[in-house]
Amino acid sequence: MVTNSAVLLLGGLALIAAGFALGWLGNLRLGKKHLNAARSEAQEIVRESRRESDKLKKQALLQAREEWQQTRTRMEGDLKGRVRAAQKQQQSLEDKERNLREKLDEARKQSERAAESERKLLAVQAEATENRDRYRRLREETNRRLEQLAGIGVEEAKKMLLNNLKAETRFEAARMIREIKEEAQRNADAEAAKIIALAIERLASEVTSAKSVTSIPIPSAKVKGRIIGYEGKNIRAFEKATSVQLLMDEAPDTLVLSCFNPIKREIARVSLERLLKDGNIHPRRIEEVVEKSRRKVEESILRAGEDTVRDLNLKGMHPEIVKTLGRLKYRTSYGQNVLDHSIEVAKLTAMMATELGLDSSLALRAGLLHDIGKAIDFEREGTHPEIGAEVGTKYGEHEVVVNAIASHHDDVEVISPISVLVAAADAISGSRPGARRKTLVDYAKRIEKLEGIANSYEGVEQSYAIQAGREIRVIAVPEKIDDAQVSLLANDLAQRIQKEMEYPGRIKVTVIREMRATEVAR
Repeated sequence: MVTNSAVLLLGGLALIAAGFALGWLGNLRLGKKHLNAARSEAQEIVRESRRESDKLKKQALLQAREEWQQTRTRMEGDLKGRVRAAQKQQQSLEDKERNLREKLDEARKQSERAAESERKLLAVQAEATENRDRYRRLREETNRRLEQLAGIGVEEAKKMLLNNLKAETRFEAARMIREIKEEAQRNADAEAAKIIALAIERLASEVTSAKSVTSIPIPSAKVKGRIIGYEGKNIRAFEKATSVQLLMDEAPDTLVLSCFNPIKREIARVSLERLLKDGNIHPRRIEEVVEKSRRKVEESILRAGEDTVRDLNLKGMHPEIVKTLGRLKYRTSYGQNVLDHSIEVAKLTAMMATELGLDSSLALRAGLLHDIGKAIDFEREGTHPEIGAEVGTKYGEHEVVVNAIASHHDDVEVISPISVLVAAADAISGSRPGARRKTLVDYAKRIEKLEGIANSYEGVEQSYAIQAGREIRVIAVPEKIDDAQVSLLANDLAQRIQKEMEYPGRIKVTVIREMRATEVAR
């Protein structure tokens, strides 16, 4: 049993060994076949590489030859260009040398001509000296003979001649000056009238007037009791919060707000209208409404200034000036809204500046800001031109604009024609029909005062205010005032009117002196 198993085991091992041997022999034959194929393929690759290498060498050689040929051609071209440039430069040098030789020859000839001219000049000078000496001797001889004939000396005759010429020249100069002044005045008046007329014709502006008090209608007299409140606490709270006086007794269906500050009066108006609309009126509510109304009016002021600057297309204006300009919306002068008046003056000034060839943008700015001081003149001391000039200087406005603000009422000397145009536009805007509201009493008082000032002077027989008080004609007594004193009287009267009276525009003063002689034939 054991023997059979061993035999089987040995037989199996023998079979396995035979399998391994057969496999090894098969692999060995197959490996030789693959090795031979690989050798053949490697030889083919080498041959192909050699052929490709020979091909690349030929191509590189051809390319190198082409590049060498191109480089040679380019270098030959550069060399030919340099040769041509050198030839041109040499030719240019030869031309310059030839020109230089020609100029030297010309300079030599000019030098010879100058020497000849100098010799001739010396000869002429010598002849002129001789002639001058001969003329001097002749003049001295002639003067001696004239002195003997006239019996007066040379100096005395010269003095007489100069005096006669001086008197004649002064008379002629005075006549020419008078004619020039008259012609210039005529031309200036005509040109100024033309420019102003064109500006007025082009200006389209509405008449806007306002009052110094504000009236608010109410539905019934019963509302007044609610506004007054218990023991007057509501009306006291309202007047304290707004600093505006509330008048009840003007009319049964009207409330009147009275205050010199137009902005405070506007805040009070808005507040009162809101309280009347709500119907809830008590001290705490009044304070709330007044504060809201104050913010609303301030927004309206800023918006008015910004709208004005934008509509006039002005750039670079300081925000504080824009805000101050908006305050003019609630400021009036003789019933005329100052913001509308300022816009009107700005447009008139720009139009006239354009006609005269001046800076219209600067003129527009000066005209708009000329009354800027009126926005705050009730808050500080000084005239509105002084305050306006301070504001313009503080916020960096142009010196011409500041001068126009300060000089539009002739308070300071003008430095630019634009300042004169601003004053003229201000007078046009303020004096046109319907622009300002004046009572008959104020008009009569102004006329009476104007004539009273004129009649107060000694030697004045009578005076007449004409053209709505814009001109006064004074009749002088010829026995008391001579022709030389007429101009002095007119100047003194104009200065006094300017100091003692307030008026829009200008007042023309005309003094008339007339001498009459009357006899009766019997």
